[in-house]
Amino acid sequence: MVRPALEAAAIVKGFSGVLALDHVSLTLAPGEVHALAGENGAGKSTLVKILTGVQRPDGGRLRRDGEPLVLDGPLGARRAGIRGVHQDDSLIPSMSIARNLFLGEEPRGRFGLIDTARMHHRAAEILAAYGLRADPRRPLASLGAGAQKLVALARAVAAGARVIVLDEPTAVMEPPEIETLFRVIEEQRARNRSVLYVSHRIEELYEICDRVTLLREGRVVHTGPLTALARAGLVSLMLGRPPVRLPAAHPGEAHERPDDPPYLRATGLTRRHALADVSIELRQGEVLGLGGLLGAGRTETAKAIAGALTLDAGQVTVAGAPLRNRSITGAIRAGVSLLPENRKAEGIIGSLSIRDNISLAALPRLSRFGVVSTARIDRIVETFMRRLQIKAASPQQRVDELSSGNQQKVLLARWLAMQPKVLLLDEPTRGIDVGAKAQLQDLLDELAVGGLAILLISSDLEELVGGCDRVVVLRDGAVAAELTGPEVTEEGIIAAMASARAPGGA
Repeated sequence: MVRPALEAAAIVKGFSGVLALDHVSLTLAPGEVHALAGENGAGKSTLVKILTGVQRPDGGRLRRDGEPLVLDGPLGARRAGIRGVHQDDSLIPSMSIARNLFLGEEPRGRFGLIDTARMHHRAAEILAAYGLRADPRRPLASLGAGAQKLVALARAVAAGARVIVLDEPTAVMEPPEIETLFRVIEEQRARNRSVLYVSHRIEELYEICDRVTLLREGRVVHTGPLTALARAGLVSLMLGRPPVRLPAAHPGEAHERPDDPPYLRATGLTRRHALADVSIELRQGEVLGLGGLLGAGRTETAKAIAGALTLDAGQVTVAGAPLRNRSITGAIRAGVSLLPENRKAEGIIGSLSIRDNISLAALPRLSRFGVVSTARIDRIVETFMRRLQIKAASPQQRVDELSSGNQQKVLLARWLAMQPKVLLLDEPTRGIDVGAKAQLQDLLDELAVGGLAILLISSDLEELVGGCDRVVVLRDGAVAAELTGPEVTEEGIIAAMASARAPGGA
């Protein structure tokens, strides 16, 4: 009987009383490439950190080759033959490529000194094997992000790792670099070494992985061979939905459009490693849904439209006029407002009052000759607190004392006070209770009836189906499908997410 190269059994990990991993088990066989998949917040990163010694579990056990394994930090994992190539690699950009390749394991000569000549010679051989044409004496920072990721992989392989954990390795890689990565993975498989491959790119999982373990909300929802699981089934499990069959209509086919001209048109939005020729149209009084799995490019699309993301190509027009000033200020002046996904980091200012948070963006409009009218501010704040039913002791209460739902309403009130024509909402109901969610959805319906053009980004399929007139589904940074009318169903959205890679995907 072949013993697992690495086994995690009933792993438990919590943070501030919240379980990130709830009795998660995973077995990695020798010579296996095992996929670890799941949406944002599923627990993938936490499990990766435990397997590579970055964090210690609160419960459960690890085994290597059938023997108990206790990791005393990343160094202990390296001693056990486990190496991680993380999203935030622990490389040192200012040091040479060679030093990064052998960091802590430099070849030594007489008197224990680093044998620089041997290190550079060996580094040059490794770089050539990975298709990297670079002087190993140059700083690592001289390489592109994808090449740096290959250096991190080369370091793990050169150290003789028996288990390599790759966390979203292709996110910053160019196609030739991805080809090199896959070749190296196949070489590790042939040498009976194991790879745990974490990626949101479904196409990659089916191309190189043998089995998959799916996490959702900190629990294992499926483990098994990838060949026995259709792409639509994989997506359904990730989203917590029953398996679906592909609809007869093909994703991406043309649909009849309303006669009303689009109020906002984004064409050819392109950014390296993020967006590939994304085009969408939005009409006044319409709620357009933007769906897709983690990493599909939804947030990047909204930020590009709002001027918060620099583009390599593409154009945004509002009311027929192009946005020439590609900035947040330029978009706001054109009537485009963005409610960001991370409201605490990019939205509300918790230490300020409700009044200050709501009026913050509108202050220039509420001032005259540089003097701000406090009376006008008070009227606007009172109006939106009543309209959005913000529950608070008074407008002077600090925002960080409010519930998540009321914090979200305060942030929405700020942008509505700007009287926008286009409202971009990125996961507006995430983390709020059912009652607040229903109130927010009713408000969006009211705003759309009043003529506001709304782009709604959501991971909640019910929210997309129940609240949107059309749904554009993104896949790998490109448009995979546009659904309208009877096509706007959970099954249709899942099928589009699971469809073949869109041409020109990022």
